[in-house]
Amino acid sequence: MNSQLPGRILALDYGKRRIGLAVSDELGITAQGLDTFHRDRLRGDLDSLARIAEERGAVEIVVGDPKHLSGKKSRSSIDARKFAAKLGKRTGLPVTLWDERFTTVEAQRVLKESGISSKKRAGAVDRLSAVLILDGYLEWKRITQQSGEPAV
Repeated sequence: MNSQLPGRILALDYGKRRIGLAVSDELGITAQGLDTFHRDRLRGDLDSLARIAEERGAVEIVVGDPKHLSGKKSRSSIDARKFAAKLGKRTGLPVTLWDERFTTVEAQRVLKESGISSKKRAGAVDRLSAVLILDGYLEWKRITQQSGEPAV
């Protein structure tokens, strides 16, 4: 990898049964959805995700934080935070939690409007949610870099 490029960011839409995945380009401009990861056992999940991060050349991981609409932590948020900490420890990469409120709703709306059948939509929601999480994070990084504000 060119040392002048910021590097790829791997995004996860964390779930108990499935994890949506997306990865940025090396410049941190675009997000591309990857195949949805189907969970099995924690140790195996962490090993597999670490391998994906390494294969994709990720230098950072962003994990969606499913807060309540009020902004308070939900049970899922607590689980995602614990998982993110374990993934960071396993990979040695910085892990950022990103507010994912409305991403699943937005993903479902986009897929429904695109005319995809409900059966196919169910399999694509996690991936599109991860793309939306990563898009939001990349946009925030661009804005903060342009304004000179410190990143999270």
